[in-house]
Amino acid sequence: MNEYHLSKRLAQVAGCVPEGSRLADIGSDHAYLLVNLFLEGRITFGVAGEIALGPFYSAEKLIKKHQLAPNVEARFGDGLSVIDPKDQIDVITICGMGGSLIRSILEAGQEKLATAETLVLEPNIDEGQVRRWLVQHDYRIKDEFMIAEHHQIYAIIAAEKGTSPILSGKEILMGPLLLTKKDPLFHVKWNQELEHRQNILTQLKKAKQPPLERIQQMEEEVCWIKEELE
Repeated sequence: MNEYHLSKRLAQVAGCVPEGSRLADIGSDHAYLLVNLFLEGRITFGVAGEIALGPFYSAEKLIKKHQLAPNVEARFGDGLSVIDPKDQIDVITICGMGGSLIRSILEAGQEKLATAETLVLEPNIDEGQVRRWLVQHDYRIKDEFMIAEHHQIYAIIAAEKGTSPILSGKEILMGPLLLTKKDPLFHVKWNQELEHRQNILTQLKKAKQPPLERIQQMEEEVCWIKEELE
């Protein structure tokens, strides 16, 4: 993968970014996505945010290679802190992190979301936490995708500002639009997740003091998954 040839996963994320956007990519993975979109004329401005020096220097190097400053910038900082109000960022992408971390980044940087009409998020686990945050903060899920890459199945969630319909627990867990699409990867992922949850349940019930609330939650999720795999 490089700035000219994105991975299948990042290519799908790129496809969710509206034309003419001003984009902040948090945890930018060498700034490949930003540079690709700018070279393709898809965005007009970009910020690559990195919290670790190694990835920050890599992003900075790629941006300098293509002489994209000041239209594309690498910035060192935590989460959405790299965004300045004058950037007028209208799209934010956060990819390749756990759902809990993505939720924490969004929660901690809420004041930076004032102009962000679109969020494109790719949690590698716990995507339900991301969906729950979106619903609670007036973002409507407008599309969802599943992508298989490196023997792992990823969920990509594109959301836009707007009142969200109330989602059921099953929709939060499995994805309201993915439940409708039910492509082949859906069945692969949720068969794996079913086995995983059943194993957890077995262990929880063997505990000296079984955590009843956790067991109830896990049993409910197992029931939802079985319903959708029938």
